[in-house]
Amino acid sequence: MPEPALQAIGLRKSYPGGSGAPPVQALDGLTFDALRGTVLGMLGPNGAGKSTTVKILATLSRSDTGEARVDGIDVARNPGAVRRRIGLVSQRPSSDPMATGRENLVLAGRLHGMNRVDAAARATDLMARFDLADAADRLVRTWSGGMSRKLDVAIGLVNRPALLFLDEPTTGLDPEARAE
Repeated sequence: MPEPALQAIGLRKSYPGGSGAPPVQALDGLTFDALRGTVLGMLGPNGAGKSTTVKILATLSRSDTGEARVDGIDVARNPGAVRRRIGLVSQRPSSDPMATGRENLVLAGRLHGMNRVDAAARATDLMARFDLADAADRLVRTWSGGMSRKLDVAIGLVNRPALLFLDEPTTGLDPEARAE
């Protein structure tokens, strides 16, 4: 059987309850595998641990116990290698509103190790793909919420990731943009 693209084994994560309250258990022994080429959707109510799972797999948080692997790489032992293989579109905006869309994408590309020319070319490609080319050189703070959300998705794809994590990526998009 092929090695899973994603693997979680007994993940547990809790957060402080605050003001003397007991800790909040976000994950309680989560275990799953996802093979390459599959789409894994996590559904559940608010507070079910979906975003916590994504944060652990994307190396933004550590589990209290358990193991997680992305593309066979242990997320706790080698987070840099994991980050080079993934893209992330989080619930919250990732772009800088005081920069242009193009500047945001070029910066994301540079952070992923692209040279300036390749990052600029990738930014142009993604602006066209997401129908943002006309606004590419305007400050993101002047964009609509839906346009900004499209930019967040484009930022998640800038490095052509092997695995893409989407944490509520369609929030703020109109029905036409969601379908696209």
